[in-house]
Amino acid sequence: MEPEYLRLLKIILLTVAISKICAAQNDLTLSVFTVTSKSMTVRWSGLSGASSYKITATPRNSPDLPVFAQFSGSTVMGSVNSLSPNTVYRMRVEAMDNAVNVLSSGETEETTAPDVPSIIQAYSKHSDSITVEFSAVSGATSYILRAENERGFFSETVVPSSPGTVLNLSPYTNYTLSVMSVNSGGRSQPSIPVQAKTVIVAPALQCISPTNDTILVTWDPVDHAVLYSLTIIMQGSSSRLKLNTSQTNMTFTNLESGVTYCIKATAFDPEGIPGDDITICQITRPSVPGDVQVLPTLSRTLGLAVYWQAVRGADLYYAVSSTGQNCSAFKESSCIISPLNCSENHTVTVTAQNEAGPSSPSQPEEMLTYPCPPDSVQVGEVGVGNCSVTWAAVPWVDYYIAYVKRDDGAEEQCNTTSTTCYYNCHCSFIYLTTVFAYNGAGPSPPGPILNYTTVPCCPDNVSVSLISTETLEISWSAVRGAELYETVAADGPDSIHCSDTVPLCALSDLNCNSLYSVVIRPCSEISGCNNTCTAHTQETAPCTPEILNLTQVNSSAVQVLWRAPNRQANYTVKAVGSGSTISCVSSGTSCDITNLPCGASYEVKAYAATTAGQSLPSYSVALETGPCCPENLTVEQVTQSMTSVVWSPATGAQSYITSLTSPRGHAKCHTMDTHCLMGCITCGTNYSVSMEAISMTGHKSQCNYHGFASSSCCPTGVRLYGMANNTLRVYWRGSDSLYGYSADLFGTIANYTCSSALGSNSCDIQQVVCGQVYTAVVAPLTSQGSKVSFCPRRLYSVSCSGNNIGIVFYRGKRSVE
Repeated sequence: MEPEYLRLLKIILLTVAISKICAAQNDLTLSVFTVTSKSMTVRWSGLSGASSYKITATPRNSPDLPVFAQFSGSTVMGSVNSLSPNTVYRMRVEAMDNAVNVLSSGETEETTAPDVPSIIQAYSKHSDSITVEFSAVSGATSYILRAENERGFFSETVVPSSPGTVLNLSPYTNYTLSVMSVNSGGRSQPSIPVQAKTVIVAPALQCISPTNDTILVTWDPVDHAVLYSLTIIMQGSSSRLKLNTSQTNMTFTNLESGVTYCIKATAFDPEGIPGDDITICQITRPSVPGDVQVLPTLSRTLGLAVYWQAVRGADLYYAVSSTGQNCSAFKESSCIISPLNCSENHTVTVTAQNEAGPSSPSQPEEMLTYPCPPDSVQVGEVGVGNCSVTWAAVPWVDYYIAYVKRDDGAEEQCNTTSTTCYYNCHCSFIYLTTVFAYNGAGPSPPGPILNYTTVPCCPDNVSVSLISTETLEISWSAVRGAELYETVAADGPDSIHCSDTVPLCALSDLNCNSLYSVVIRPCSEISGCNNTCTAHTQETAPCTPEILNLTQVNSSAVQVLWRAPNRQANYTVKAVGSGSTISCVSSGTSCDITNLPCGASYEVKAYAATTAGQSLPSYSVALETGPCCPENLTVEQVTQSMTSVVWSPATGAQSYITSLTSPRGHAKCHTMDTHCLMGCITCGTNYSVSMEAISMTGHKSQCNYHGFASSSCCPTGVRLYGMANNTLRVYWRGSDSLYGYSADLFGTIANYTCSSALGSNSCDIQQVVCGQVYTAVVAPLTSQGSKVSFCPRRLYSVSCSGNNIGIVFYRGKRSVE
């Protein structure tokens, strides 16, 4: 028999073997997810049956002792502390049972983060950054600078070493800064934070040079700035000028012309700390060019050569003449204004310019050119024996001389400061004329030479006669030298011309009733026509009237309106028709033909008469008298807003326009019938009744009839209310009826009626049978006591309550039957 201790030993060895086999089949999975310079946090997969877990951190390549940590069987994450920074550790997790047997295990390696660095100092030299100096940490491959502020700003900047700079910050803002060291294992804890504030921004400078010895610097106010410092340095010089100001502008004076200056500016906060600085350069305007000279050029084209003394800092020069011409030179001291014209007084100034702007113009230099020859020269006859020569004024001229030579050798000249000269001239002579202009620079070139031949003389023995109503015959004596005769008959702005080589002319198709001024102008091919001849007058016959309109004044009278541009004419109008003639006479443009019967037709003509005779008759116009009014017309109200109008036929009328008019509105009907329905009538209103009878040609006759009064308005808001003792009270709204209202109830068994007193809006109906449906109608009474028949009907059900009237139900409206 096997001893007991051997049997127990076998059981223990078997159990351990089984545990090792299970452990080999269930290795733990672990990961390190948090690493600092002195701790690591490990997470592992849980194991069923484990009562505890043990973490062992063993340094590799280090004499440090391992570090242990133990956790309960329900834990799957734990931390190991008191580690060495920047050290590689082998992390082992073991799952153990209650007997402290290892059921499973897992291993991994991880490096701890470096030591925490310390900040030596933090400062800001620029408004958008802070520089941090910190101590170096062994094993750190890089560093992280962390910046935060109270407004929620947070940033981390990776730098390789100290010092490091945090960028993209806001100006004049407090920041909390810390630094962390980084290696392959992770990052250390942040260092002890320090506070630092960014400086304020630099002013945004804007510079101009308003003059050649000043520079104006302006800028917008800088937030939190209490003082500004500006330093100006002339380019190429070591001397500098520094000025402080609390304003936002500064002017530097007594500077040199055409020189570049650089201005450096810095703003200071209330603590006196300077912010960013900015430098901007500005050149001053050049000085005024001196010793300007203007000389004419010697080339074939007349020009002005402008010379000047160059000035420092000028890039470009402009020479400008008062005529608007100019020339320019790039860093040269002369240019040419070309081309020039005669009769010009040039005032020339020179301006130097650079990128800052132009200098002031130099002292003006003047130069006058010789005058231009007069142009637009014209020779004409002012009157018989008196000629003139005129020309356009020439600028910069002292005086003119006009030379005149006649073809028989006689000469004249005229010296004047105006633009006109007069000389004696005679018919049929040839004159040669030219004009010169003079000023201090000398005479102008000769102007154009004009060849002028005087006109023929006016004819004698002129005779003008009227040979028909609109034709004049003119005759005269022949004139020496005339090749053609032009006869002009003028009536105001209108004129008729007749040209012929013989001294006789007939002018036809003249305007009627016009006083013509007739002039005979002898003409030659060279000199033209003589326009100084005396006019002769003759009047033509009166114009034929033109009937414009026939207007019917009333049923028996028509006004005739005509147009005739005659002076002091009398007019006769005749209406011919039906075997009779009716006429009227007037000296104006209208007259009335009276005593015309209805429906008659006439032909109307008008005549004009003056001392010269009578005109032709006007075109005839047909006249039709207006239709008669209907003898009878009646108006009957059909509904509250509609009436029926009926009338008797009218002689000569084709259609009718019937109108009902009141201050509260009107209605109108246009029809070819003798009756019509008219809507939109207002109840309780007096209307005037009128009609227009219209013929087929549009003639109208106005007809008036007796007025019409519409009935009172139907009441509204009709209601039935049950009362005691089988009584119904009828109530309504409306009090404009002058004769009261009547209320009717129509039922299948009985009908009831009640009337209200004047001014009342209700009445009572007694002994009403309940349990019936009634039609209720309330209508105003007329002056004759009758009821208006078109008021709306309402249905009511009257229920019974015992032996009395119960609830009254409204069942809607009914149309008027």
